[in-house]
Amino acid sequence: MLEEMKALEKNNTWELVKLPHGKEPVGCKWVYTIKQNPDGKVERYKARLVAKGYTQTYGIDYEETFAPVAKMSSVRTLISCASNLSWDLHQLDVKNAFLHGDLQEEIYMHIPPGFDTAQTKDKVLRLHRSLYGLKQSPRAWFDRFRRSLLKMGYHQSNADHTLFYKRNMSKLAILIVYVDDIIITGDDTKEIEYLKMRLAKEFEVKDLGQLRYFLGIEVSRSKKGIYLCQRKYVLDLLLETGLSKCRPAPTPIEQNHRLVSEAGSPVDRERYQRLVGRLIYLPHTRPDIAFSVSVVSQFMHDPRTRHMDAVIRIIRYLKGCPGRGLLYTSHGNLQVECYTDADWAGSLDDRRSTSGYCTFVGGNLVTWRSKKQSVVARSTAGAEFRSMAHRVCEVLWVRILLMELGLFQTKPLMLYCDNKAALSIAQNPVQHDRTKHVEIDRHFIKEKLDQGIICMTYASSSNQLADILTKGLPDRMFSILCSKMGLYDAFTPS
Repeated sequence: MLEEMKALEKNNTWELVKLPHGKEPVGCKWVYTIKQNPDGKVERYKARLVAKGYTQTYGIDYEETFAPVAKMSSVRTLISCASNLSWDLHQLDVKNAFLHGDLQEEIYMHIPPGFDTAQTKDKVLRLHRSLYGLKQSPRAWFDRFRRSLLKMGYHQSNADHTLFYKRNMSKLAILIVYVDDIIITGDDTKEIEYLKMRLAKEFEVKDLGQLRYFLGIEVSRSKKGIYLCQRKYVLDLLLETGLSKCRPAPTPIEQNHRLVSEAGSPVDRERYQRLVGRLIYLPHTRPDIAFSVSVVSQFMHDPRTRHMDAVIRIIRYLKGCPGRGLLYTSHGNLQVECYTDADWAGSLDDRRSTSGYCTFVGGNLVTWRSKKQSVVARSTAGAEFRSMAHRVCEVLWVRILLMELGLFQTKPLMLYCDNKAALSIAQNPVQHDRTKHVEIDRHFIKEKLDQGIICMTYASSSNQLADILTKGLPDRMFSILCSKMGLYDAFTPS
């Protein structure tokens, strides 16, 4: 607590004043946490002074609150580039990041608990810096950080506003920030060292060396490539649920599962939501469970016994491969490829289809998704085509990101689909009653095809990698697709 107070005073976070007439101060409290290393060992004990931002009033002591955070797809794309181009990945941590943000509003706060003295009687704190807990703190911090990087000559990406880059001749330095966690990469080693020095002067920054642990994701580098996993997260989940010694399941969801809304008797909704909430974070490195987690998350409002059984099966599957993650290897190129698929009318409740896609940059998986479509498709071609249109938007975003960094290769973006009817609709200017409902999507895709931006190719069902994101699969096919997607377990002897 004393260390935190010293940091606050050193940063000129506040001044002691009398409360002006008509002003209402916000409260504050101490929050205690235990910071752990990736191996579970205690790194340090931490006390944080937090403002009770829930007592703030819109229009009086706060207005705009939005602040961007790094997209995980951007982070994975950078890691794939680093693997293919043999770049180092550096990690920085900004200590007390929010305290560097400048407040524009007039905000007063009560004296922190335990620090009342005779001098502070009938006084409050006038805040000059953003404090953890205030609604506008994330925005104030990011704005200060952004302005600092722009002064250093960096450009802010339009594809991801948390990504900044600087090009000197043929050299490149890239920075991406998630609140106070920073990743720096590129081939301009002098600029990277200079950037670290400038950031350390302006903010209290800790250089963590090579990227090892980012937002709960463990990162390791070897001769094989860069490996991402969430093994500790999985082991903690198994311990929490008491399933550490359970029998593993071969796949995360049954083939041809028949999950519907009213399947069995009601179960503890709070426990169900907590478990699914824990599972939702895992697909950041585990596309193998993306579909199954998407399915069980549809029953959060009224979970039943069969839904809970499906959740337990996912955890049992994780028990068999807690260290499975993504291995990013060097393929000598940054070609963009996307596989798109759809399971027509797969939902038994509303007969909506499920879309799935996975995008590769330089042979490494960087984005994927499994999601139920928002409208009912009248045919399998319609479902596949709608999925295809959304995926074109995704690969165009990847293209913009790589073009900004000067890394895009002029080859067309490859899009693979296993439905010949959907490919025919996209490539041929046919127009009749059966395609009216997808006319806008058809024109959008046709335009990109004519411009030579994308190239659509048929992929047989056995080579359709997105199949794993739309339905439950047999054990053998599931294992084959996991391997083709780049999933690897560094903790299991090969």
